[in-house]
Amino acid sequence: MKKIYSVLILLILLGGFWGAGWVKKQLTPEEENPAVPVNKLEKTQSDSINMTSNPKIIPVLVNKQHKLPENYAPADLVEPSIEFIFQEKSEKRKMRSEAAAAIEQLFAGASEDGVKLLGVSAYRSHATQEALFQSYVKKDGYETAQTYSALPGTSEHETGLAIDVTGGDGKCAAADCFAGSTEANWLENHAADYGFIIRYPKGKEEITGYQYEPWHLRYVGKKAAADIAGQGITLEEYDNSVPVNTK
Repeated sequence: MKKIYSVLILLILLGGFWGAGWVKKQLTPEEENPAVPVNKLEKTQSDSINMTSNPKIIPVLVNKQHKLPENYAPADLVEPSIEFIFQEKSEKRKMRSEAAAAIEQLFAGASEDGVKLLGVSAYRSHATQEALFQSYVKKDGYETAQTYSALPGTSEHETGLAIDVTGGDGKCAAADCFAGSTEANWLENHAADYGFIIRYPKGKEEITGYQYEPWHLRYVGKKAAADIAGQGITLEEYDNSVPVNTK
């Protein structure tokens, strides 16, 4: 009987501890890994982010430390006459007018060299970038998501000057397998001729804050592109900006 009483007393005590929060509740996977609200993430990093003073200039630097002003949207967005991997109308077909004209010329130049390119994604609004980043946080967690996606306001796609491209078969769209392809090699050698740079080059992750993305083109104008490509540097280095902290 004493043994039974002891067990009962122990159960009662454990129940009290549980109610007081002394015994950790077994959490569901959703409770253990909740999505972190993007606005909270933005707030926690606000002290280390500088607001870009002139977002309209062509070589504007936008990265983890340089953010576009709130509610910024380019006023001169147009649809370049190039093929995309999708058929439907979408904001991600658009670029700023100067960049749109340049990407048309780049695609035409590639075609003349027997290289077919397709657009994957160009402009994204702040709201679109917010939803996209949050989806990556839910999938991979914040630390991993920030190595390949940007917090809203810090994405180059919001400038209207960036575009992701892929080969004519539509495969390897914004994927690692695009690296080393005929199309990727052509872009590496000729993008600067049209005013574009490979924005996140290989071996520069500690400076740009992002993994190598041979498909991500950024329009900066022919002079800046020639200087950047010729020196083998990044937009951060060209702008004399400090390296980006990837953590």
